[in-house]
Order: sequence, then C-alpha cells, then structure tokens
Amino acid sequence: MRGRTTTLLKLIVYLIGFIVLMLCVFWLPNMAQKAALIDPSYAYLKYPVLIGIYLTVLPFFFALFHSLKLLSYINHKNAFSELAVTSLKGVKYCAILICLLYLVGMVFLVTQEALHPGIALIGLAILFASFSISLFAAVLQELFTRALEIKSENDLTV
Repeated sequence: MRGRTTTLLKLIVYLIGFIVLMLCVFWLPNMAQKAALIDPSYAYLKYPVLIGIYLTVLPFFFALFHSLKLLSYINHKNAFSELAVTSLKGVKYCAILICLLYLVGMVFLVTQEALHPGIALIGLAILFASFSISLFAAVLQELFTRALEIKSENDLTV
C-alpha cells in the first residue's frame, strides 16, 4: 500500500511541475504581452514582473525536487534519516525564499503604483501558502529529528 501511495504522490509532484513549467513557458509570456497591449502605461513592468515570477519558479522546482527525494526515502523505508531531515530543510528554505521574493515583488509593485487588488490577492494567497508550507516543513523537520534521536538511542541500548 505504501509503495502505491508514494508512487501516486510522485506522479502528482511531477504533474504539478509539468503544469507550472508549461504555464511559465507558454501562458505567462502571452498574458504579459496581452496586459502590456491592454494598458500601455504599465508596459514597462512586463519584464520586471516576468523576471520576478521566473525567479520564484526556481525555488519552487527545487522544493519539488526535495519532495521527490523525501518520497523516495519513504518508499525505501528510510524516512527517519538525516537525508530526510535535509530534504525537509530544503523544502522549508525554498518556501521561505518564495515568501521573500513575492513580498519584495509586491513592495516593488506598490512603489510603482501598479498593485492591482486582484494581483495583491493572488500574491497574498501565494505568500500564505508558502508560509504555511515552510511552517509545516519546519514542524516535520523537528519531528523527524526527534524520531532520529530516539531511533539512535534505541539502537545503542540494544
């Protein structure tokens, strides 16, 4: 049962990565071009916003990579190991970096007087999701670290 569950989770992670990659390659540049054509007064923001979004995609894919590594450790019955703790730490730091990048981007848009309420809501949702993921990863990291300590103590007593 565990093997099927982790395989399904891996497929979901790959699907999420594929969808985000396709959105970044095909949909996002077209939407930026259309937005620049609709309102030429904000056309100068096209490339800074695209660069900012592409910068946040890098830690996102790095977090997906760490998630896949963690699922592999779980699948190979090596969940409570130092490698799993390291993977969770990577996910946590990537989520924090995404929060910081979106926060900087939103401040930049406020200084340019271009933060539309819809964009602000999307940015706040991404900030909330990233912050929640970082907290969840931090809690799991601490839990795995304590389980690893207990495991090593039990190995020493036997």
